[in-house]
Amino acid sequence: MTKRHLQFLRHGKVVTLPDVPPERTLLEVLREDLHATGTKEGCGEGDCGACTVVVAEAQGDTLKYSAINSCIRMAHSVQGMALWTVEDLRDANGTLHPAQQAMLQNHGSQCGFCTPGIVMSLFGLYQNHTARGQALSREQAQQALSGNLCRCTGYRPILDAAEAMQTLPRQGVDVSTVLSQLKQLADSQQGAQDDDAYMAPTTLAGFLRLRARYPEAQLVAGCTDVGLWVTKQHRRFESVLDISRVAELRRVEQYPHHLAIGAAVTLTDAFAALVQQRPHLAQFAQRFAGLPVRNSGTLGGNVANGSPIGDSMPLLIALGASVVLMRAQGRGIAHRELRLEDLYTGYRKNVLAPDEVLAWIKVPHATNDELSRVYKLSKRMEDDISAVCLAVCLRLKDGVVAAASLGVGGVAATPVRARKTERALQGQRWSAATAEKAAHVLQTEFAPISDMRASADYRRNVLGALLQRFWLESQGQVAIDLSRLQPLGEAA
Repeated sequence: MTKRHLQFLRHGKVVTLPDVPPERTLLEVLREDLHATGTKEGCGEGDCGACTVVVAEAQGDTLKYSAINSCIRMAHSVQGMALWTVEDLRDANGTLHPAQQAMLQNHGSQCGFCTPGIVMSLFGLYQNHTARGQALSREQAQQALSGNLCRCTGYRPILDAAEAMQTLPRQGVDVSTVLSQLKQLADSQQGAQDDDAYMAPTTLAGFLRLRARYPEAQLVAGCTDVGLWVTKQHRRFESVLDISRVAELRRVEQYPHHLAIGAAVTLTDAFAALVQQRPHLAQFAQRFAGLPVRNSGTLGGNVANGSPIGDSMPLLIALGASVVLMRAQGRGIAHRELRLEDLYTGYRKNVLAPDEVLAWIKVPHATNDELSRVYKLSKRMEDDISAVCLAVCLRLKDGVVAAASLGVGGVAATPVRARKTERALQGQRWSAATAEKAAHVLQTEFAPISDMRASADYRRNVLGALLQRFWLESQGQVAIDLSRLQPLGEAA
């Protein structure tokens, strides 16, 4: 196996590391190779945020910043990017960055273990908003910090610090200089010999050729799942094939009847595209893990993974999504398309051939007669995996259900469609009686298991309750949605 040097930009300088193993994490490189120990290792699975760093890459004439979990991110995935750790924020004259100064002034730290990760999430927020002259709300701060846990301080002073950042003297990144340095770094890599330990092609044709040549290579994107195989199961890979740099698959494309989301589009960008057409999905999108996970993970990776409790699949199934599978064929590309629910054959098993990849996810546009919702139940409101996920999409014509599609997660070995329930709804007048009848069918359609997240009885009962909730919400009732309830004011 040949290995190419890992190079990225940090603190205005190019960092070069030779012979980095393909499964080495970014956190290991930072702490053990570069001795940047400000970045902490907490959970080792992308849940606590103590390891958060910020990466940036060129996006036209500006930089796109992303806070990510370094504990489950493969080091080679930041090749050619700019990277900041907590050690890099202080100005050359010793002045603290506004994210650091605001935390200090607002007493946002106690034991300090989680503080570097929180500061880095605030730094990413600052660069994407405050440094660009955009006002920052407390709600935006809550979303940005959704992947950072703190055991001792409490979140109020941390959110106070987030709001206070924008009142301090502005301190930004010299964007033009970083862009110039990134271009020089990219130019220096042109013509470099590809390695076969960590392969990161930039074109779809090149990616498919490598997949055909190395069908046993571990396919990765954001590594939010594969990273856990490394940190928790101690797996090692002879070779890795990274899809995240394939230009064609990093795009979201609009067509007359559907949205096409490339397999390398991050969850953050994929959900932004879905929310643009269906604004009611915003809360669900924010509950899909913490922001650093969404900034790394991809929609294609979540779908291809096929976990029965993966959150995106029930929604996509309900919306009628399909997937496009591709493979190299001679000098060209062969492809086939199938409904998303038909991708899976069993627990984490699918119909993909060894040399085939999931390339695109096609989602039909919202229609005027569409009534859709998605519900996620988990033990924590944020940054947690579903116990049950139910997505419902109805098309109503003159008060009658003209079409029904339901996607369900957490009740079978794969994400599934509730076909019996769909038939119970089809052609029926949308009424309380219809919803009650369909809810009963839904409760009996699956045979879920009991596990650490929920019992089988709970899962069955809650499915019926969620469909009843869907009916109530379709009639304009909002008091059943806890997120929309307002605290009572103090008594006079």
